[in-house]
Amino acid sequence: MSQDWTIDDAEELYGVNRWGAGYFSIGANGNIQIAPNHRLPDVTIDMQEVVEEILAEGIQLPAVIRFHDILRSQVEILNETFAQTIAEAEYKARYVGVFPIKVNQMREVVEEIIDAGEPYDYGLEAGSKPELMAVLAYNENPNALTVLNGYKDEDYLTLALLGRQLRRKIIIVIEKFSELEMLIPLSKKLGVEPIIGLRSKMMVRSTGKWASSSGDRAKFGLSITEILNVIDLLKKEDMLHCAKLLHFHIGSQMSDIRKVKEAVAEGARLYAKLVQLGVPLEYLDIGGGLGIDYDGTSSTTDSSRNYSTEEYVADVVYGVKQVCDLEQVPHPNLVSESGRAITAHHSCVVTNIVGEIKNTGAKFDISPAEGEHILVSNMRELVNGHDMHPQERYNDAASFKQSAYEAFKLGILSLEEMAKLDTMYWQILSDIHDSLDRENFVFQELEELEDMLASQYLCNFSIFQSAADTWAIGQVLPVVPISRLNEKPEVRCSIVDITCDSDGKLGKYIEGTEISDNIPMHSLRKGEQYHVGLFLTGAYQDVMGDMHNLFGRLTEVHIYCHDDEPGDFYIEEIVHGTTAEKVLETMQYNTDFMAKTVKKFIDREVRKGNIAPREGVRWTDYYEKCLADTTYLKV
Repeated sequence: MSQDWTIDDAEELYGVNRWGAGYFSIGANGNIQIAPNHRLPDVTIDMQEVVEEILAEGIQLPAVIRFHDILRSQVEILNETFAQTIAEAEYKARYVGVFPIKVNQMREVVEEIIDAGEPYDYGLEAGSKPELMAVLAYNENPNALTVLNGYKDEDYLTLALLGRQLRRKIIIVIEKFSELEMLIPLSKKLGVEPIIGLRSKMMVRSTGKWASSSGDRAKFGLSITEILNVIDLLKKEDMLHCAKLLHFHIGSQMSDIRKVKEAVAEGARLYAKLVQLGVPLEYLDIGGGLGIDYDGTSSTTDSSRNYSTEEYVADVVYGVKQVCDLEQVPHPNLVSESGRAITAHHSCVVTNIVGEIKNTGAKFDISPAEGEHILVSNMRELVNGHDMHPQERYNDAASFKQSAYEAFKLGILSLEEMAKLDTMYWQILSDIHDSLDRENFVFQELEELEDMLASQYLCNFSIFQSAADTWAIGQVLPVVPISRLNEKPEVRCSIVDITCDSDGKLGKYIEGTEISDNIPMHSLRKGEQYHVGLFLTGAYQDVMGDMHNLFGRLTEVHIYCHDDEPGDFYIEEIVHGTTAEKVLETMQYNTDFMAKTVKKFIDREVRKGNIAPREGVRWTDYYEKCLADTTYLKV
């Protein structure tokens, strides 16, 4: 353990307590600790012990590790916070939330949420036909809602009416007028009365990455004029009594509580005015948006939020109550679709570092040679120029490097001279960086210098599969070593994956309360694995990964806490990742044909005498073994 480095220093650097929501912390032994059950805060799990048990089970990294107790805790916290606030506010209705399965459609996740939510009548939300098929099979609670969003065709609506026949509280949310024109004759034809919701296109504008979810140009929802036209049609068809829910949504990952308040005020006012018009609404669905503090700054950045769950719930309950009391209408049952807040913390990706790519260049003998070019001699003088002003020394080195590049293009410098210049250039930059007193010395290009010298740690995973949002929308996810946090990390680095794509890297990191282009990690030790966790991946990341480079899904390990088990945990299930055979078949390859073809090629070489018969059998078996094996590196 480093004498000048403490756990507090590690916490300040990586911010685990700030983004960990009480579930994640750094233990005294320098390992990441997890307290997954909010009712048992003293029952903690050592992340390093989890990884060691996974490896002992013969499971290769990378792997998705799910802490199912965190899922349960988040469901309980959200529902109990609403219940407590409703009681304190003397609100005259209840909270009946739904989990939008688009956030994480994994069966094990949905089953856990349904089970944890059953005492609270916590339901599900679907936005497509396949999702509707899933919720019809899994949402058995007759008192829980099933909210149906998204654009709909006749099959979608027919499936929804099947749910009504099964006595489920299926609410068909009308996104556009034509859906109602399709639903009314279909429901009369089948003799099934629907429960109808109306989605309002909000006037209040959201902020951040999902600002387009609201406003006049929003993709979903009805304008006030269209809502009134819907009401007229329902009256004409004697179906106004079917309209039970008003829904609005202003965006995912709401960072500023003021926008939440504005949206609640607008939605509650619209609800009240519709009730005054005789629409028998019973539910007000405030949509999603409850944010996650990914970067731990408690701010209005896109990757944070400036409020707590308790403040969010209070603003919703008291905001709706105030408007309804002023308008003298009944309080509606409150619905929210807080999928990100429910799932983000429960899942993380753990991978191993398989190598280091140093940006300081390879070493080459820089001894003087007779007749060497003046640029080489000048750069050598800078190597020994320790007495020079760092800024001047840096500027000269950069100038000589550029001149050398131009000279090489013209054929003036030899390969050996370029190798010497390159070696000396990186030696000078490293020397400048190491000698700087960062607190008392102003160096214009210091940040640029640190980026240039930062190593790249090669991680055994795919950004596109396991952290799609970091690449697609610049989402910041916490990246932290799971052990050695009681040691000072002295290697600045960025994380790159094993794909052949230059975009396969993490571009932003949480460093203290700032966002950096790289982050300090520990030096790699020969013969010792170094594991890194990518946290808060339970929302969207689990289900958004594609087949880029044909890596496929990771192996999943499901962890439950239990204070009678060694380490206070046990592995409940291992879901093996996609094999090479499966991902190839997904892309329409016939792996049986491929194996037979390769065998034919090998047999041909055996007949020609280029491969020995026994060796040919071994090569054939090896190819077939690789088809049945993991797509990730075995290191």
